[in-house]
Amino acid sequence: MNHTTLSEIIKLSVTERLQLLEEIWDSIVEIPEAVRLTEEQKSELDRRLVEYQLNPTAGIPWDKVKEKIQSFR
Repeated sequence: MNHTTLSEIIKLSVTERLQLLEEIWDSIVEIPEAVRLTEEQKSELDRRLVEYQLNPTAGIPWDKVKEKIQSFR
């Protein structure tokens, strides 16, 4: 395993650090059972689900959000 220190990470460009962050996040979501939610987080997710079910067209599709975020790079 390649251990990268914080000082090495900080030397990366912002774009490289964002890419690293995305890769780390992707590796975490591969094992969702390893991330425990608090009761408050579960309640918030339930609230958002109900809000979505009541008005499913109110939000912005993920591909549009991701496109907008990537346009800042």
